[in-house]
Amino acid sequence: MDTTLRDGEQTSGMSFSSSEKLAISKLLIEELKVDRIEIASARVSDGEFEAVKKITDWAKENNYLEKIEILTFLDNNISLNWLDKSGAKVQNLLTKGSLNHLKYQIKKKPKEYFNLVKECIENALKLGISSNVYLEDWSNGMRNSKQYVIDYLDILSELPVERVLLPDTLGILSPKETFEYISFVVKKYPNIHFDFHAHNDYDLSVSNVIEGLKAGCHGLHLTINGMGERAGNAPMASVTAVIRDFLPEIEINLKEKSLYKVSKLVSTFTGFRIPINKPIVGDNVFTQTAGVHADGDSKNNLYFNDLLPERFGRKRKYALGKTSGKANIKKNLQDLGLTLNDENLKKVTNRIIELGDKKEKVTAEDLPYIISDVINSESFKNKVIIESYLLNHKKGENPSAEVDIKINGKIYNQTGTGDGQFDAFINAIRKIYSKNKLELPKLIDYSVTIPPGSNSDALCETFITWKTEEKEFVTRGLDSDQTVSAIKSTEKMLNIISN
Repeated sequence: MDTTLRDGEQTSGMSFSSSEKLAISKLLIEELKVDRIEIASARVSDGEFEAVKKITDWAKENNYLEKIEILTFLDNNISLNWLDKSGAKVQNLLTKGSLNHLKYQIKKKPKEYFNLVKECIENALKLGISSNVYLEDWSNGMRNSKQYVIDYLDILSELPVERVLLPDTLGILSPKETFEYISFVVKKYPNIHFDFHAHNDYDLSVSNVIEGLKAGCHGLHLTINGMGERAGNAPMASVTAVIRDFLPEIEINLKEKSLYKVSKLVSTFTGFRIPINKPIVGDNVFTQTAGVHADGDSKNNLYFNDLLPERFGRKRKYALGKTSGKANIKKNLQDLGLTLNDENLKKVTNRIIELGDKKEKVTAEDLPYIISDVINSESFKNKVIIESYLLNHKKGENPSAEVDIKINGKIYNQTGTGDGQFDAFINAIRKIYSKNKLELPKLIDYSVTIPPGSNSDALCETFITWKTEEKEFVTRGLDSDQTVSAIKSTEKMLNIISN
């Protein structure tokens, strides 16, 4: 079960719009092939109700309604009525899984509390709503009040409950405890379907999930990019890869090739960037940096493991920097369709090492410019040159740009307006290219960095990710003016698509 849209939305500062929730729900079920999705908490807001209604309407039309789940509460049927009006048919009832929580938060006796749970489940049944039950703080319950958990599960085993959901609410479990506690409940209650809901406070969520599976748990709760409160939840991409490679006897429906795509989309919607070294979905996890690794890859794939990037719809890359070596550079030249003799390859390698020593970042798309600079070859000279530009931004008016651009020796002039100076510049360029029946790639990511501790006059590095029908690539611009650094990055893009 994916809980990105419910528990994942508890990431600090995070909120999905109703249209984003619908788009992600469609991707999770139809693209990733997730079995179930928990999409909201009942009663949160009017916007949340609107989002749930949109999703349940879509799900009903496509026979997915039983896959849609809502977190509900023991609140005299207010949550149930909310859920019923939304069109959803599955409640995940939040209840107390530790005596400590019951005693100090709810302040009720176990027997009285269990009767409330029983009443809620029976009322749900009357509305045609099926019930799963969360045992909040279950991990602490097993540690400190095991008999309470046993008494509660004895009651639940007699009720019409589809699943019992076991959360490590505070992320306190070790792998050893996870195996011990889940083994105990699975053996003691063989007729109950148990889901495990791991949190990542000690960075043990994936390990705990695997131990939970070995112990016999029947379902997992995961989130895209490990989103969730505090340190987050168990990340779907990592768990999927680990199950496929280390527990092949367990069959899962998830479509590995879609993990990266969905991960990037969720990152775009949330505004929370994926750490570059995050397993499976991070930008750098399939990038070899050391030259010896690139050389080994050319010699019988010596540095490959089972996590082949193609499994996840990705491609292996070779970084350029002071540790790259000729093997890395050769790999990048091959991707660009370029070849150099040994003498020129050595010159380019030395220049990249020199740039690396200055802490400058080098992308594959920088290579033609480095080649042109180092060996002064006409073959690599710019075909597109931005001759001049005039940017205008006055308060209360749309920004505008006038651009003179030389393409294969011919000058073109055009003006444009936009939401910002760079947008106005791009729109002017787009007009020129459109008149020449040429298409610009889509801008899909834009990142600006300055050195830590710098002032307002610091050099800005602008990395822009572009996408054509054939490929996705990154260009870099460097200038003390942020817009100018973006223009320099764009000029590189125009030359790449012209080759």
